[in-house]
Amino acid sequence: MRRVALVTLVVDDYDEAIRFYTEALGFRLAEDTPRPDGSRWVVVEPDTGMSGTGLLLARARNEAQRARVGDQTGGRVGFFLHTDDFSRDHARMLAAGVTFLEEPRHEAYGSVVVLQDLYGNRWDLLQPAVPDGADR
Repeated sequence: MRRVALVTLVVDDYDEAIRFYTEALGFRLAEDTPRPDGSRWVVVEPDTGMSGTGLLLARARNEAQRARVGDQTGGRVGFFLHTDDFSRDHARMLAAGVTFLEEPRHEAYGSVVVLQDLYGNRWDLLQPAVPDGADR
């Protein structure tokens, strides 16, 4: 079966990015391996116990890459973090200092709020609505 395994997120600093994604967003550090060129292979992923798409945290190496840090999708929401308990995760992230750009909304498709990561990339925290007739 094919799946998207990793998405690269360009960051300024490995350690501050690891702290943010693990402590503020609740991801787990899946891998942190030094590479011969002085870089690191750093992967974080949602701590769900299930295999999903992880983030490869790649430190910017040049001016062109540094210019993309925090603006990898041109100011649009580019990342979507699904939750099974919106209120719990929203409250935990607020307590951890995550910046939310709006108040939570309850839409036909679910509960959602836009947040930004430590560099300014926009994320949706989303608890999808359960379709009528589906098991809860």
